[in-house]
Amino acid sequence: MASNGHSKVNGTEINNPYMPRYEELLSRVSNFSIIESTLREGEQFANAFFDTAKKIEIAKALDDFGVEYIELTSPAASEQSRQDCTAICQLGLKAKILTHIRCHMDDARIAVETGVDGVDIVIGTSSYLREFSHGKDMDYITEKATEVINFVKSKGIEVRFSSEDSFRSDLVDLLSIYRTVDKLGVNRVGIADTVGCANPRQVYELVRTLRGVVSCDIECHFHNDTGCAIANAYAALEAGATHIDTSVLGIGERNGITPLGGLCARMYTANKDYIKNKYKLHMLRDLENLVADAVSVQVPFNNYITGYCAFTHKAGIHAKAILNNPSTYEILKPEDFGMTRYVSIGHRLTGWNAVKNRVEQLGLSLTDDQVKMVTAKIKELADIRPQSMEDVDNLLRDYHYAVNSGDQSQVENVLSAVVN
Repeated sequence: MASNGHSKVNGTEINNPYMPRYEELLSRVSNFSIIESTLREGEQFANAFFDTAKKIEIAKALDDFGVEYIELTSPAASEQSRQDCTAICQLGLKAKILTHIRCHMDDARIAVETGVDGVDIVIGTSSYLREFSHGKDMDYITEKATEVINFVKSKGIEVRFSSEDSFRSDLVDLLSIYRTVDKLGVNRVGIADTVGCANPRQVYELVRTLRGVVSCDIECHFHNDTGCAIANAYAALEAGATHIDTSVLGIGERNGITPLGGLCARMYTANKDYIKNKYKLHMLRDLENLVADAVSVQVPFNNYITGYCAFTHKAGIHAKAILNNPSTYEILKPEDFGMTRYVSIGHRLTGWNAVKNRVEQLGLSLTDDQVKMVTAKIKELADIRPQSMEDVDNLLRDYHYAVNSGDQSQVENVLSAVVN
């Protein structure tokens, strides 16, 4: 029997729609967890400085949103980092609290004393990092990983082992170390695209291969240097990964990692009900504004879901279709995220259907022909300068008053007005 949803009858392969494909059995698109790393990876963002109060505020907001895990900076990084880690562990949040450490016993000893629910261990495995970072070979890495993992496990908390720079590491080395730590009983192994070089096909192939080697969960961490972080996260889940690292607005080292909002948008299109039931999507805008303010940046105009252009429609043919059925040009429902749709009409691309909708919103009474005439005027004015919604509303009200006055000269005066 084939593994691709096909079976054979008398030597002839036929499609069996009731037989799941192997790829579908692997997929975790509708069954995954988020490891939210704003308070770890996000601290590596160029502008980031979170004092204790701000860390606690962000941690509580992430917990309210519904993420399953919150990852914190290593308590070995500084004394304040240690104190902050301990303070957040004592908040009693629903999310599990993790900390991220080097594959070193000194770091592990400090980490387990903070009260975290789990420890994420990492060490570079690529030839670049083995030569120019820690200078150790794979035998040393395996020996040290075994020591640290056994120590953390002895404390009764979760442990994840991750390679660093996984996609530039030798595949045989990777699978060997993952197989070893899986046998030690880690909760998860981690794949890290540390420099953002991987593409979705490479991600799918590596995760799928790894899924056949280890029995534990698989966590993935994708940097966004080449713009593939969200697509790579989705490909990883399709291939059987169970956990995805994110940060709010994608902040992190260089230009960051998979953004929480972007991942939610992608996964919403895959299984809307699953995402809506899992996370409080309406809280996303406030969460992003909180972090944006903390690191002194603006939420980008084209940000997934919450950017001010995300649900703005401008072109006439788009606006007409949106007004008739929003699904024509929206794959995401703004109301599911606590957002609203906006149809822009003060420009030369506007259409009379969009203007008619605004007329009705204002409670004005105009025929279709009259709407078309005033639309032509809006276009004429917008050829000179953009028209604000206030400009358009004033024109519509003036035109409505003139039409209903019965005085044709007033109508002509409105339609002949020039931009001030």
